[in-house]
Amino acid sequence: MTSSTKVHDTLVYRLSQVLTKLNQGESLDPQALADEFGVNLRTIQRDLNVRFACLPLIKTAGRYRLEAAHLGKLTIKDISQFASLSGVSGLFPQLSEQFLRGVFDSDRKDAWVVKGHHYEDLRGKDALFSALEQAIVDHHHIQFTYNKAPGQSKLRQQVEPYKLINQKGIWYLAAWDEGKLKAFTVTKMEGVLAAQTKFDPRAHIDDELEKSDGIWLGVQRQRVVLRVAGVVAEYFKRRQLIPNQQIERELLGGDILVSTTVAQADEVLSIVRYWIPHVRILEPVEFQQKLDAGLAAYLALGDASS
Repeated sequence: MTSSTKVHDTLVYRLSQVLTKLNQGESLDPQALADEFGVNLRTIQRDLNVRFACLPLIKTAGRYRLEAAHLGKLTIKDISQFASLSGVSGLFPQLSEQFLRGVFDSDRKDAWVVKGHHYEDLRGKDALFSALEQAIVDHHHIQFTYNKAPGQSKLRQQVEPYKLINQKGIWYLAAWDEGKLKAFTVTKMEGVLAAQTKFDPRAHIDDELEKSDGIWLGVQRQRVVLRVAGVVAEYFKRRQLIPNQQIERELLGGDILVSTTVAQADEVLSIVRYWIPHVRILEPVEFQQKLDAGLAAYLALGDASS
């Protein structure tokens, strides 16, 4: 490996890591980045102020973070370059210049929302993805067959499509169906057809999608309160680890109370499991009971196999 190649690889690695941190919503301290990558402060400042000049970065108290925006704010050239660095090239079914021009030269960028930096590969689903985008932009009803589970297929008709949402790497269609706002997994949809009929967008849906931090749509949400041990409290203070997270107050000894609202228990249980034994559910009590029962059943399986 030549010295120039080594320098280029180091640069690509550093930029990809910084971009990933920004994509994850982190607030970056230039000096901390310089220490992490073993470069001087001026190098990091050049990365943020020059190489990422086209990104909608916000600088507050010396720290940099990415504005809450989607890929449509970047140019075609920027997207193509950053795709190879951030691993986003598989996010859309075909990240080509022709595809990007179709996005940036129309209103299609308003048809989707990306949350998170991981993704499922939609290659081969180009026609489906494009048909959904166009129906959203044109406000046309659609019909499709939805394969919810093996052997459970249902023809959906007169569905109003609103947004394509990428949540934790999975693409969903947010749509009004049978009097409710629902989320359909795109890969489970087949035979999508746009009808000739158009619908008038419901004003409240955009607001609901904007406020929602998940894909549990059209469901009444429930307040949850967690007690987070002081030894891990800093992680929860630094960034939102739970959807709709709010820091309620800090207790003596460093523990904190964190609240959220969820539509389903599993939205929070999977996260609490990850942080065991440092996080407990205070409200509602039945959520902690469900968690305890699940852990007991898991431990029983281990005892049975020994």
